[in-house]
Parts: sequence; structure tokens; C-alpha cells
Amino acid sequence: MIDLYNGDCLEVMKNLPTSSVDLVVTDPPYDVHAGKGGGAFGNRKAFSEIQFISNGFSNEVLDELCRVMKKINCYFFCSQKQIIPLLDYFVKDKKCNYNLLTWHKTNPVPACNNKYLSDTEYCLFFRESGVKILGSFETKKIYYVTPINIKDKQKYNHPTVKPLDIIQNLIVNSSNEGDVVLDPSVGSGTTGVACKILHRIYLGIDLDVHYFNVASERLR
Repeated sequence: MIDLYNGDCLEVMKNLPTSSVDLVVTDPPYDVHAGKGGGAFGNRKAFSEIQFISNGFSNEVLDELCRVMKKINCYFFCSQKQIIPLLDYFVKDKKCNYNLLTWHKTNPVPACNNKYLSDTEYCLFFRESGVKILGSFETKKIYYVTPINIKDKQKYNHPTVKPLDIIQNLIVNSSNEGDVVLDPSVGSGTTGVACKILHRIYLGIDLDVHYFNVASERLR
């Protein structure tokens, strides 16, 4: 089953039952505050559904995500600046275990004026005590080395499409068939595709009507 919502994720999540979600996998438009090409979306406006602050997420959004999860079990693709705030929230305050996963791109954008290349993306995984890591030797890698998936970017007109196999591994490692997976920032719909392939129930939310339509068509 797939349910897509076009709206503010904070408001949509308020209508979800407490302890109704098994896993959260999300790739929000981080670094929007940079305002120029150094961020994930460059000129995209900051969305109210993510409620960015200068160095991370609004705690109100994170609180709501924790409310709807049965136990904290979530993956956040994030910028370097968001690593410490997310660690503070989930490890210091919520006492979660964590892993830092990385995706290393072999063909990064060659923009490095007064900065290092943007050749690595980070994904933080948080899990509450008692949450198991499933999967296998093949799916439990903590770093990936691949080219940027340019064809998917062009096909779905989305600047930060993640490789489907990475998302599939995360879902296999942290959920079972029939589980509910929530993505509060749908983008091009990659997580939804992975859920459909892996027989999970998918709940996706995006405020941007363009990407909501892109994801809807892709999943159809």
C-alpha cells in the first residue's frame, strides 16, 4: 500500500496515530539556508515542513516523528552541519544508538572554490534500545562508492535523487515485510519505489506540488 500526501509534513503527521510507524527514511532538502549552489537544492526555498534552523532541524518536527514511531528507528540524509544537532537530539537526549553511513560519489560536481568537494553525503541512523538491525552481510555496509545517478536526476528533474539500491538496503536492514515506512520529504519518490519492491507500506509527504506529482507518476 502506498499513501502520498501533498502538504506540510508537520501538519500531516499530527493526524497520524501514535506508535503507528515502524521506520522513517528521509532525504530532506538540507543546506537550503546557504542560499547558493553549495546546498542540496541551491535556490529552493526553505520549506515549512522541514522547519530549518541555521544548523539543523526544528525539534518540533523531530518530536512528532518520534511520536508516530513505535520505537525510534530512523535514517536521515543530512549535511555536515546537521550531524551535531541530530546527534545531540537522538543520542544525548533520546539515548539512541547510532551509525554514520556515507555515500562517496566518484563523479562529484567540480565546484570547490574555497571549499572541499561535495563528494560525500552523510546518512545518520538512530535506533532505540531493543530495535534490531536485520539484513545480511551484503546489505549492512556503512559506506557506498558509486557515481552520481545522473540519468535519474534528469528523468525526474530532481537534484538529489539517491541510488535505489542504497535505500533498499536501509529498508531491508531496519524493517520487515508489511511494516509501515514514513518519508516526510518524498522528493522524486525513491523510498516509495523501494517500499513497493520490498512489500512495505509507504507513507510519503511533500509540500512541493511539483515533486508530489513527480513521485505520484513514478510510483504509478
